[in-house]
Order: sequence, then C-alpha cells, then structure tokens
Amino acid sequence: MPSPNLRRKPVSPQSGLPANWHQFVLLVVVNAFVGSMVGIERTILPLLATHEFGLNSDAAILSFLISFGIVKALANLFAGRMGDRFGRKRLLVLGWLFGLVAPVLIMLAPSWGWVVFANVFLGINQGFCWSTTVIMKIDLVGPKQRGLAMGFNEAAGYLAVSIAALAAGYLATVYALRPQPFLLGIACALCGLLLSLFFVRESRGYAALEASQTHDPTVTPEVSPSFWAIFVRVSWQDRTLFAVSQAGLVNNLNDGLSWGLFPLYFAASGLDTAHIGWLVAVYPGVWGLGQLATGALSDQLGRKGMIAAGMWVQAGGLFLILLVHSFWLWLVGAILLGLGTALVYPTLLAAISDVAHPSWRGSAVGVYRLWRDSGYAVGGLLAGILANLLGIPWAIGVVGALTLLSGIIVALQMCETLPANRAALTADPEVPSPSEAMSDGQTPHSV
Repeated sequence: MPSPNLRRKPVSPQSGLPANWHQFVLLVVVNAFVGSMVGIERTILPLLATHEFGLNSDAAILSFLISFGIVKALANLFAGRMGDRFGRKRLLVLGWLFGLVAPVLIMLAPSWGWVVFANVFLGINQGFCWSTTVIMKIDLVGPKQRGLAMGFNEAAGYLAVSIAALAAGYLATVYALRPQPFLLGIACALCGLLLSLFFVRESRGYAALEASQTHDPTVTPEVSPSFWAIFVRVSWQDRTLFAVSQAGLVNNLNDGLSWGLFPLYFAASGLDTAHIGWLVAVYPGVWGLGQLATGALSDQLGRKGMIAAGMWVQAGGLFLILLVHSFWLWLVGAILLGLGTALVYPTLLAAISDVAHPSWRGSAVGVYRLWRDSGYAVGGLLAGILANLLGIPWAIGVVGALTLLSGIIVALQMCETLPANRAALTADPEVPSPSEAMSDGQTPHSV
C-alpha cells in the first residue's frame, strides 16, 4: 500500500496552448462536428423547400432560417451565462442531445412546418455547442493567444461547414435530397456527443485562475456585475463592444442571405445541384481556412483594422455576385465573401475576450453571440421580404450596402482592444488608463 503522503495532489490548472494542447485539439475536432450539422442544411434545405414541398414564396422558404436564428441567438445567451455559473461541459453534452433530433425530424418531415421546427433543435445545438467550445478554448489558452484560439475554433467549424455542404450536395445528386444527406448529420451528432461526454474536460477552473490574476477595479470577489449590467455594457453602453456586436449581427445577416437565397439565385440561372454545392461550399471553405491565419494575425496587428477591412471585403463579394452572371465570377465573389468573413469572425470574438473580465467573459461572449446570431433571423426576414417584393438581386444589394455601412461604424466607433496596443496607448500621459477612466464612473470605452 502506498503511503497516503505519496498520493498525487490535485494539479492546479495551467493556462496556455502548450500545456493544454490535447484538450484544445479535441475541442477543435468537436467544433468541426458542430459545423458539419449546419453545412448539410446549407445546400439541401432551400432546394428541399422548392422541389419536395412546392414552396414558391422566398419568405416562406426562409422561415427555417428565422426559427434557427432566433433560437440560436437565445441559446447563445443562455449558454454564456449558465456556463459561467454551472460549468461548460454540461451544456456541451446537452447541446448534442438536441442536435441528434434535428436530422431525424427533417428526414421524417411530412410538411415544411416540421423542417422549421427541426431548426429549433438545430439552433439549440449550435448555440450550446459552438458557444461552449469557444469559451472553453479561451479558458485554456489564456490572454496572449485568444486570436489564435478563435482562428482554430472558427476554422474547424467552417471548414466542416464547407466539407459537409459539398458532401450533402454530392449525396443529393447521386441519391436524393433526403434521407441520405441527413444520415450524415446523425453520424456527426453521435460523434460529437461521444467525444464531449467521455473525453472533454471541464475548463471553468482556468477562467477562475485567470480571474485571480487579473486586476480590474470594476470586478472584485464581493462585487461582480449583474447579468443586466453585462448585457447593457456589451450591447450599447461600451462603444467598442457596441461596434463589435453590430458587426457580428451584420456579418451573420449576410451569411443568412447566402444560406437562404444563394442556392435559389444560382438555380434560377440554370446551375445544377453539383455546381451550386461548389459555390455554397467555397465561401465557408475560404472562411474556414483563412481563419487559421487571421486569428493569429489579429494577435499581432490588432483587431479594429481587420474587422473594418473584413466587412468591406464582404460587401465587395456581395456586389460582385450581384453584378455578374458567370459561374467562375460567382466563384470569385464567394471567395471574397469568405476572405472578408475570415478577417472578421475570429477577430470579433477575440475583441470581446480582450475587454471582458474572466469572471464574466462567458456572459459577455453569450451577449455578443446573441446579437451576432440574431443576424440570421434579421437576414432571413429582411431578405425574404425584399426578395418577395423586389426580387433576389435587390435583397443581395441591400445586404451588401448594410455590410459596407457596418465597416464604417467599426472604423468610427471602435477602439483597439489588443492588450499590447492598449498598453502602449495608456502609457501616454495624455491618455487616461482604464482604471482612471473608471474612477470617474465610466467604462474605458463608454459612449
């Protein structure tokens, strides 16, 4: 019998990628399965609506996107707060249980209403699982590599979206629009559930460690901001967080447009399902691959410039898709749209994490993701109404203009959040430090 004194003592968590790369890689893989669940739908659902259910109204077709966006946005909000209070892993496992239901409902759906209802379950799955993998990676890597962590997280998710969209298009071409593509969805959900249940470890202790090492006069062990205070600060009180939140919303607004209307737009021009699958897949593919570089690059160059530039590149891609009528030029437009989104997506999450204190970071990420994924519902509603009244090209043009405007708001309102750049700014005696600003009762970036 070994002496009790020789028993292994609990090891304190150590943040940083080198110390936690096993769990980090595992979470990257889990998020790839999360992305695959959405990728299958991106190619199939708009075509399913017209070919099997006979829907002619663009607004009716996009109803699945509205239900998905609203539920995912609310699930993000719930996941962020509950993850701070009760831990991340429980929500991750729960999200996969909801994810298993969605493809089964779509395979069995006798009417379009069933498909809309199935996307309620998919929205919960995406909100719980994607939010949780984001927060867990931020917990693990610590403050110096947030951009890198978000780049890997979002790259895995959206590369999987691209591969799953291609695979679903192939299965639909060879077999049928259902059930074959959605059998792939069931397999992805099962893999994600088993990995999360048996191999993923809770990461909340890493956030607690970082919080104990972070000095923030606005948060003490005795006084922590209420959820409403966090909601107000992220949504509009802090001009930097407001700029980030509106950019996230508009980004997903144009992503919702591409998801719901691009397959119909390209099909109306005579493209077959295989070519549509390529166009639908290239955009998230470039988005996913690009984030492997852009997330880490934002750790070096800063967040603000990359976010503003990314919104403008997205707008350029949308305008190109609107103005040309050629598969190869549409492909260029899809590449631009993906490149712009790659510049924006991980950088927005890193910016939120730069500003939020570790003790309420999960809640802040949840509020940001509420606004960001509301863009799916807003985009589905706006694009559907415009497409019905004026035609799909008008919907694309209006969303392109909103994306351009969003980049201008970022350029005018956002302050740089990268810790190294902020430290250089606050070293200037003319510029008050965050703690000095808050001593006057204001946040560092309050309007």
